[in-house]
Amino acid sequence: MPNAIPPSEALERLKAGNVRFAAGDTKDTDFSAGRAALTKAQHPIAGILSCADSRVPPEIIFGQGPGDLFVSRDAGNVVSNYGLASFEYAVTSLGIPLIFVLGHTGCGAVLTALSASMQRKELPGHLPELLKAIEPAVITAHGRHPGDFLAASIEENVRLGMKRLKTRSKIIGDAVMAGKLKIGGGIYDLGTGVVTYL
Repeated sequence: MPNAIPPSEALERLKAGNVRFAAGDTKDTDFSAGRAALTKAQHPIAGILSCADSRVPPEIIFGQGPGDLFVSRDAGNVVSNYGLASFEYAVTSLGIPLIFVLGHTGCGAVLTALSASMQRKELPGHLPELLKAIEPAVITAHGRHPGDFLAASIEENVRLGMKRLKTRSKIIGDAVMAGKLKIGGGIYDLGTGVVTYL
């Protein structure tokens, strides 16, 4: 049976988990007790679109265990077609009430996009595709004339991801319009462990 909690409760659970994590309240948990139940079904409370950065593990940051979060990760927390399909599945089949876009301080993908944009440098392989997805956030941040261009670009990239989830998927957009799904976002601070919500 899909999750029946409202989006606001899902977000509050993430916030409470992050408060515990940032405070260092990460007691060792025995996950073996619930493992058998998870073989039959999953009922995640939220979908997380996160950066692939190894320092940004969503389950740990939000103090959640196996089965609690449905996570899609790409460098720069960009919205990809596979990520969209994954979240569409999570909305229609698992009934997740929340999708949260999680950016982080010092994001290397956003920094690379910012540098490539300023230096007009060509990058190898599939990197140009990734940077093209982030570039609109860099342009928007530049228009704001911020004191910290990287931080502003990271924030705009999260906002861009939130917007793309709603506009590039009719399934997700319709669920948001119907009040069944909320799209949230925030920035994880690598130094403090705190998530700032947008």
